[in-house]
Amino acid sequence: MSGGCCGPAAVEPKELAPRAEGAELPVVVIGAGPVGLAAAAHLAGRGIDFLVLEAGDQAGASVARWGHVRTFSPWRFNIDAAARRLLEADGWNAPDTDWPPTGAELIADYLAPLAELLGTKIRLGAKVSAISRLGYDRVRTNGRDDAPFLIRLDSGEELQARAVIDASGTYTSPNVLGGSGLPARGALGTRLRAHVESGRIRLLTGFFTHRVRETAEGVEVISRAPSGAEQSVTVDLIVAATGYRPDHSFAAELRLDLDPILGSTRALAPLIDPNQHSCGTVPGHGVNELSHPEPGYYAVGVKSYGRAPTFLMATGYEQVRSVVAALAGDWEAAREVHLDLPETGVCSSSLAEAQERRVGLATGISGGLLSIPLPPATVDAGSGGGCCG
Repeated sequence: MSGGCCGPAAVEPKELAPRAEGAELPVVVIGAGPVGLAAAAHLAGRGIDFLVLEAGDQAGASVARWGHVRTFSPWRFNIDAAARRLLEADGWNAPDTDWPPTGAELIADYLAPLAELLGTKIRLGAKVSAISRLGYDRVRTNGRDDAPFLIRLDSGEELQARAVIDASGTYTSPNVLGGSGLPARGALGTRLRAHVESGRIRLLTGFFTHRVRETAEGVEVISRAPSGAEQSVTVDLIVAATGYRPDHSFAAELRLDLDPILGSTRALAPLIDPNQHSCGTVPGHGVNELSHPEPGYYAVGVKSYGRAPTFLMATGYEQVRSVVAALAGDWEAAREVHLDLPETGVCSSSLAEAQERRVGLATGISGGLLSIPLPPATVDAGSGGGCCG
């Protein structure tokens, strides 16, 4: 690892020898979503003691909040290899590998059975509020690497761990509503264009959300462009599809090396840059790219990607395979790449679109397919009103 405090060099993961006094401490996994449970399956497969801390009241709690939405990738990319081995040994049969599941199906057909197998190794309602090294703040160095991690829960309970795999995700820390918004990409853009051209959706471009206020007619959303020009639209409901960002606040006392743009590790950032990659072109990566100056702490899954929207469950599964291999001391396996994705199709909506034609739209509304056209929005353009009028 570079000795400079501000250098751009990637962090070299340390090959730590097992400590006899810490051998009884588990690896703590934060989050019982798809990637967190995959990490648990790999730890179980290697005989490493672990504990999964889930803030919600069920495995896949965040997934349950978008349970009516269908994933873009089919089942064959959504099932981790180690998890599959555990499940199949218990008589589980995999769903149709060619079709993308809804979030609810992902839980019912995969996450819930896996969580049941892991049993008491998963603690529900256990929200992490802070992580540090026992007896060390972020500044102290001498002896730091030998100190166990100290994990504090919202309840005040404190736990110790030999390593931490943070798969807490980003669903609870969405980007703010405002600014430039998210441009449509790939097949999503094609479908959006079709809806716009049919009149089903009215698309407002160059809309820089500046202020939201409630009126007698509904909710008024006011745009202010960089030029100062304003326009507004009055709507019944706002859905803020502005993406997510990682929340590293509970790891504030750890030494993290974060890319200043994406918020991922500095080494991972160029591999996932959405200006250069789609989810299908992100190369396989693991412990080398996920390591921080804090040995033994790894943010994995969608949280590891920072603000990049190029994440797939399959890449998260490869991450935890590599990280767990490193924790087991199997550095040869840790540095191998086991990810094999097609460059097209895996992150396209075409499969989801075909599934919708077969079974109806996953709208979350009883009756399935949404057949009533969306009403066009009324837009008032002009310069009236200041930001606070």
